[in-house]
Amino acid sequence: MKSRTVREATFDVFRRRGLTMLFSNPGSTEVPFLVDFPDDVQFVLALHEGSVVGMATGYALGLSEPALVVLHTLSGLGNAVGALATARLNRAPLVVLVGQQDRRHLATEPFTAGRLAALAGDYPVWVGEPARPQDVPAAVSRAYHEAAHELGPALVIVPMDDWSAPADDRPETAPGLVLVASAADERAAQDVASMLASSSSPALVAGARADDAGTWAALVSLAEKLQAPVFQESFGARAGFPQDHPLFAGHLPADRTRLRDVLGDHDVILVVGAPAFRQYPYADGPFVPDGVRVAVVSDDPAEVHRSTAELGVVAPPAALVERVVQLVPARDGDAPEPRTAPASMPRPARGEPLRSGHVLAALAERLPADAVVVEETPSSRPELHARLPARAPLGFVSAAMGGLGFALPAAAGLKLALPDRPVIAVVGDGSSLYSIQALWSAAHYGAGAVFVILSNGGYAVMDRLAEQQGKPAAWPPFDIDVSAIAQSFGCAARRIAEHEELIAAFDEVIPRAAERTEPILLEIAVAPDEIFAP
Repeated sequence: MKSRTVREATFDVFRRRGLTMLFSNPGSTEVPFLVDFPDDVQFVLALHEGSVVGMATGYALGLSEPALVVLHTLSGLGNAVGALATARLNRAPLVVLVGQQDRRHLATEPFTAGRLAALAGDYPVWVGEPARPQDVPAAVSRAYHEAAHELGPALVIVPMDDWSAPADDRPETAPGLVLVASAADERAAQDVASMLASSSSPALVAGARADDAGTWAALVSLAEKLQAPVFQESFGARAGFPQDHPLFAGHLPADRTRLRDVLGDHDVILVVGAPAFRQYPYADGPFVPDGVRVAVVSDDPAEVHRSTAELGVVAPPAALVERVVQLVPARDGDAPEPRTAPASMPRPARGEPLRSGHVLAALAERLPADAVVVEETPSSRPELHARLPARAPLGFVSAAMGGLGFALPAAAGLKLALPDRPVIAVVGDGSSLYSIQALWSAAHYGAGAVFVILSNGGYAVMDRLAEQQGKPAAWPPFDIDVSAIAQSFGCAARRIAEHEELIAAFDEVIPRAAERTEPILLEIAVAPDEIFAP
């Protein structure tokens, strides 16, 4: 009887772990693994490794489960490093197989061989280099656990000849099931509740790690019991609180000066699912005025450890906040004033250009409550936050540390994972070019996302930052026909320049976005944003 190969044993691991969609842009070192591909695993091709990892990241975020990636040795992994960093910072669990040259002549560094283990730096949560071919299946299982529980990319480097080696029958050196306790520590809950009970004017700050139904519900209960405003962390990759709730107070500013102004009216700040505090431009002084007490709750130890806070709690946010709700007394008094709604956008006069506010206001009027909005429009992000509140968990997604090239592939991956939810990517024209080839994959595999491209002909955020320096910029504007590029990749697209065209297109596309099985790109010519103050 023919013995089972390492390749066959590894596919069995995929099946046991539910890794049945594989994202890849393969090369020669992956051919032995990928030929004669099994019917019960779906192969998804992307045309650049950044798009491979970006799609897998969106897929993993949509399912809250690890996604499977295969990359091509030195060049493939090198091309993917930026996207792997984004996956780590967005806490997306990925199992990443990286091909390597034939083990039998690696010592001579043959063509396409690479020094791969350290290539992605600190961003993988784990890197495995199996000592024997027979260790590969167990390494893949361990990578699954590492990705699932550390929430980031776990790499396994596999020489190409390992796949045809005979597997052995030894038990896998990885657990079949790993459970993580989700209970809250009673003392921690009491300490947080005691801080809140001592407050005459508490406020809550919600972050990306609070973006799940359980934590949203717990934070709503706590906010209502305290009659406290809830702010969203600045530059959060996801929304930690329902932003249509009357107690939602908006997004925190991204510099310390304005942050002190916003939080200075409160004496206790509870930050949940975020560090205290994420900023963008540097400004002197403390984060909060003297006398303001800060507590941080997150399941990410690193977020807690780097926070400027009196109290840090490493715990599952939902469980901890639920217990705090039980312990803290209700506050008397009126609820804070609701935040001011953004001003309506007057219809542009004939001959006047559209602005991002026109697009976002029209989108807001038609956007379903369960829509997933994927953002990558840096200069328009503050207005997007004001006009498109996240109304359901996973209602807002963006790159955690601003790496461009995320939105297009991530939106395609999210739609593959969540075919019944509307997925709308709002992307700048400059941002779109970093991963424009993802449109081919979206079209080929039926990922029916809607891509709204705000086309202002340049890097508007860079122009505004240069103006703040009072000096001329070195970079020129550009005029790229994004819709034509999209069509060349097989993605339906149209270019819009007039308000009537915008309204007609949104009326046609947005109400049926949930049921789409083909992507569409709407490139909308807009005037550059004149102010950038996140």
